[in-house]
Amino acid sequence: MAESVSTAGASGTSPVVVFAGGGTAGHVFPGLAVAARLGRKVVWIGSSRGVERQLVTDAGVEFRGIPAGKLRRYLSLRNLTDLAATALGVIASLRILGRVKPALLFSKGGFVSVPPVVAAWLRGIPAWTHESDFDPGLATRINLRFCERVLVSFPETLEDLPAAYRAKALVTGNPVRAALYSAQAARGRAFVGAAHGLPMILVIGGSLGSAAINSLVRGSLERLRRRFFVVHQTGARDPAGAGAAAQDRYHSAAFFKEELPDLMASADLVVSRAGANTLAEIAALGKASLLVPLPVASSRGDQLRNAEMFRSRGASVVLDEQSATPASFAAAVEALFDEPGRLEAMGRAASALGAGRPDQLIAELILKRLG
Repeated sequence: MAESVSTAGASGTSPVVVFAGGGTAGHVFPGLAVAARLGRKVVWIGSSRGVERQLVTDAGVEFRGIPAGKLRRYLSLRNLTDLAATALGVIASLRILGRVKPALLFSKGGFVSVPPVVAAWLRGIPAWTHESDFDPGLATRINLRFCERVLVSFPETLEDLPAAYRAKALVTGNPVRAALYSAQAARGRAFVGAAHGLPMILVIGGSLGSAAINSLVRGSLERLRRRFFVVHQTGARDPAGAGAAAQDRYHSAAFFKEELPDLMASADLVVSRAGANTLAEIAALGKASLLVPLPVASSRGDQLRNAEMFRSRGASVVLDEQSATPASFAAAVEALFDEPGRLEAMGRAASALGAGRPDQLIAELILKRLG
């Protein structure tokens, strides 16, 4: 390992902290929440072509792009080209870290976080990594070998870590954007034009969208609009949802930004995938949810385990994507509203899973480490 760099930071005043991660908004928003609490210069390293560039620059954080290859658990010829991209990412990260001279690197996960973490280890810069999911992903399993601390969101996750690395693990919860703690339901309803007293359903399929959830909603929309106001984030990849659209008791957009916390606060029920970041936001606001997790065929199974944890605690109802139909989806939604007190009980169970302020806790730990 190379000689350790100074922790004085590039500016000679407050130490600089570098964040790394991306691929989806779920790898960015938690990191930005922590960065906002640090009160010092932050530089973000992410993929040159990833969604993180726009999200990070919109937050006013300096962004540096690197080449990045995808990490796969199966054989593919693309692994060769992606391995080369990962190596180039390490070289690019070494250059960036050499110029910025950070005191610490904080990884928020995703395949793009691996090259900066390795580069930090080579330069002797302390690195920390945070895992949002119930079980650690491949990037975290690689990164923890090069990091001095591993932060996880759930106590049960500790058992999934290799025994040799559990001593440096700490349960912190999953940080969410600060705007969620000041969200206003009335403001959310006003944004979409939902009448007061009309039950509201918020459908979010992640930053890229979910074709399966979009199909369920559109196939049942006529039935749902008889009783509910439906707010629908279709995702950036959905051709039918390229722009904002408003109909009677229905409002859709490709992607909600600053207004999303208010929309979540105003929803009586959130319909979503089971990504860790979205579940953390649902828990922070104490919302009942109906989850349609990604199946194993389309993922490593992390969403299924995330969803099962929320279901087992009474916070969510879970539908199987492969067997769900528009009719069964609408029936599941209606059943939740038909049972007195069900939504409120689910909301309380969700709140119990999102207690505390992980963004503040992690920021305090970082500042303590910086001295």
